[in-house]
Amino acid sequence: MNRIPVIAGFGGINAAGRSSAHHGYRRTVIGALDEASARRTWQSLAALVGSADRTGEDGEAIDDELRSQLERGTLVRGIEPFDTERAPWNRRLAVEGAAGAVELRLSRRDLPTVLPPSWTVLPGDEDSSEVVVRLAGRTEILLPDERPLGVGSAGQVPTGFDPAALYQERSHPRAVQLTLFAASDCLASLGIPWETVTAAVPPDRIATYAGSAMAQLDECGNGGLLGARWRGQRISSKNVPMGLAEMAADFVNAYVLGSVGRSGHNMGACATFLYNLRLGIEDIASGRARVVLVGGAEAPIVPDVVDGLATMGALAADKYLLAIEGREEGVPDFRRACRPFGENCGFVIAEGAQFALLMDDELALEIGADVHASVGDVFVHADGFKKSISSPGVGNYVTFAKAAASALRALGDEALRQRSFVMAHGTGTPQNRTSESEILDLVARAFGIERWPVAAVKCFVGHTMGAAGGDQLMSALGAFEHGVIPGIPTIDAVAADVVADRLLLQREHLERDPESLDVAFLNAKGFGGNNATATVYSPAFTRRLLRDKHGERALDGWSERVQATREAAAENDRRARRQGPEVTYRFNHQVREHQHVQLDTEVLRIEGYPPIEL
Repeated sequence: MNRIPVIAGFGGINAAGRSSAHHGYRRTVIGALDEASARRTWQSLAALVGSADRTGEDGEAIDDELRSQLERGTLVRGIEPFDTERAPWNRRLAVEGAAGAVELRLSRRDLPTVLPPSWTVLPGDEDSSEVVVRLAGRTEILLPDERPLGVGSAGQVPTGFDPAALYQERSHPRAVQLTLFAASDCLASLGIPWETVTAAVPPDRIATYAGSAMAQLDECGNGGLLGARWRGQRISSKNVPMGLAEMAADFVNAYVLGSVGRSGHNMGACATFLYNLRLGIEDIASGRARVVLVGGAEAPIVPDVVDGLATMGALAADKYLLAIEGREEGVPDFRRACRPFGENCGFVIAEGAQFALLMDDELALEIGADVHASVGDVFVHADGFKKSISSPGVGNYVTFAKAAASALRALGDEALRQRSFVMAHGTGTPQNRTSESEILDLVARAFGIERWPVAAVKCFVGHTMGAAGGDQLMSALGAFEHGVIPGIPTIDAVAADVVADRLLLQREHLERDPESLDVAFLNAKGFGGNNATATVYSPAFTRRLLRDKHGERALDGWSERVQATREAAAENDRRARRQGPEVTYRFNHQVREHQHVQLDTEVLRIEGYPPIEL
């Protein structure tokens, strides 16, 4: 039997809050949870936004005012980082005097290096800091202006949460800030010191695959690089390196793990997280790596990106949301802006970062790591010939059919039909609701599935692009733990053009016995024909696999060792809920250079690391 990639830890951040201990998932289904679980999640959210002192020992002191504040400040809502009605703009103007030449008084240092042909600098005092310029003809200028974007909703991290305040931030792009938080959250969920892992694994058998789909587009990254000159500002020396799409992996290696192992990032538009997950499980299956940190991070809530996607017609524009609500004026219900498989008009952009720590099954059993799930396969396929680069194609039929067939081989007929569910891509666009439902219904028909539960978590957190598959994974892990498959409460009803004969699409959350869920299908359909579908197996089913492979005695030994791991992870969660989360950021920490390296023909030794066999 091949090595089994098990999920030993997970963490992150999105509009639902912190992902570890299932808190982000719990926020999306909080009405279906017992009171104790709900209190702990409200407490987690309060700690994120700096209100841990108002929660009590275990969340029992949270009052109605704080709870209402946390409700309003999470999930999809109105955009907060900037005023969408007054987005910065430069208006191009042609200036010409109404009755001849125009004279301007300028600072001498503001004179352009190359004067326009219609400009003349009048003679004056050479020692003066000002000059007079005569414009003899038409001159084009850019005048700072503002304009509405027409899109007012987004999935943002909880109101009041500032990842940069948790460590010594040095002009990092926001996606990098979210990355450091998410990776730290993931390691805290592991319940085992990272040093214990690195002592058991050669450094070249550790890998990190993480990044974004759109690169770093704010002022500290490519946004500053491409926009500074047009705003009359200087480009920063950090703009180019900080703008790279794989910065999430680079920062995790350099400042969180101190890893010298494999690294990279596989971009695939909205399927990016699953593309990286595929790299991780292939490394573990082949033995190239025993530990892989897989992640995605995106921070696209900036005016330029919102404007670009709105111009494409991709986003849920305010006027169309109002039309769905049967109104012509006012402010739409931003909470319900994303309506997967219902009457909808576009997706909701979002920010977030998600990470999962994979281990091979033997290592997990050896060191007593917890087993939250396992990943069976991730299938990736393109669309073939297309009439539009953004339109759906046939590639997702291939990925989902292969995923279903893979699960059938692992589970058998009855389990696939009765014990599986789907985490749909579910963007909330008219094209997606028809194309994805057609795919799911066809696969359900082929495999004899009658009522396939389908969740669409973007209705809660929006579309985090490169991290979107991670949002789906976190929700699937939560469903395995609590037995609640999220409904789609933002829709009034399933749209008439959705093919749902064999799909269970409903507003209400679906409550099941956690032991009755064996596999979740994570589906992603990305711009350009980037399709991916993953099979993620429940912890209960994974333990059955491990028992079949390693025997009862090995599982009994692991069961004893994992208790300490679970207690440590629970204590890390309690500390984060009561004192606020912490970010691991080891800047200039134990840096290794030439003098720390020894090499012969068989072994490479780096001071502080186990030997690397050549």
